[in-house]
Amino acid sequence: MVTMREIARKAGVSVSTVSLVLNGKDSGRVKAGDAVRIRKLAQKMGYKTNPLARSLRTNKTRILGFVSEEVATTPFAGRLILEAQDAASQNGYVMLTVNTDGGSSEKEEIDALKSYGVDGFLYAKMYNRYVHLPQEIRACPAVLVDAMDADGNRVPSISPDEFRIGYDATRRLLEAGCRRIAYIGCSGPMIAEEGRRRGYHQALREAGLTPDPQWEVAVDNDEGDYRTVGDLWDRCEPDGFFCFNDARALYVYLQAARRGLYVGKDVSVIGVDNHQVFAQTLVPRLTTIGLPHYEMGYWAVSKVISLIDPKAGGRIRGRDSREGRKGPFLPLPPLDSASPVRLPCPLIEKGSIVFGGA
Repeated sequence: MVTMREIARKAGVSVSTVSLVLNGKDSGRVKAGDAVRIRKLAQKMGYKTNPLARSLRTNKTRILGFVSEEVATTPFAGRLILEAQDAASQNGYVMLTVNTDGGSSEKEEIDALKSYGVDGFLYAKMYNRYVHLPQEIRACPAVLVDAMDADGNRVPSISPDEFRIGYDATRRLLEAGCRRIAYIGCSGPMIAEEGRRRGYHQALREAGLTPDPQWEVAVDNDEGDYRTVGDLWDRCEPDGFFCFNDARALYVYLQAARRGLYVGKDVSVIGVDNHQVFAQTLVPRLTTIGLPHYEMGYWAVSKVISLIDPKAGGRIRGRDSREGRKGPFLPLPPLDSASPVRLPCPLIEKGSIVFGGA
């Protein structure tokens, strides 16, 4: 193993100078040219930091704990973990992930992470909701991911901008010429449902249209929901549908087929999620709004690192790790943004909106 002493001998400098450079403490203390030369030499010689020695010296393990409620087992929300891992790695941290049931197992999993001496936590939920940060990690640097703080925004949080999702989706249908736009919503009390429905209403009002409860249905995932969407269609004869998510758009496709109508030709449909099963396999492919899982994961890790080490704020590495990764990617908000941070979501055009209106 290459040591700092060997690097110092090769570079013709003191061991303390090499230590300052390789520990990122050289600013204002080591000439810039010497620092660059030492880093290049260390890389060429194959120098590796000793995590155990560093943790003993700094009282920091450079380990992050990711506590998720079913996120780790959800294909699309799993992107959030992927990007969080990238952000951690880019900044010299390791991330340990545990999956909980949101109940009895949560304390045990958090205690297990704390036994490793993690420096900070990311706490994520399967879908956007208000949460109380567990008592076990309230004294630790922590960020809520795809969730919002129920205790007065004392904990930094990041989540999708649900209002803009509803607004942008409805605006897209209006731009396509639709004027009889229905909303296929969710029956549960959710931040996403409330926000997307408000956005839908706002876009209608700005277009001079009055929101009407007759044009809205709340459905879940059972056999009766197919008929509920059919009843709305018979009652209102919409020319456009904004669906709470891509799964609910399936009901619209099925009802269109039952009527001998073609999505993308006779009626326009837009969903939310960019779900690979629904948005990618429905014919025509479903125009949808993607959720910013990558961005939430990357920002959350960057934020918690800045809480662990406030001096690291200006040194946190950005999006260079995203090169070669599938997008689209959105600009990341500043780390000092007031919470709750709400991210815009990309509209992904496919083939389910009628060109020029229905």
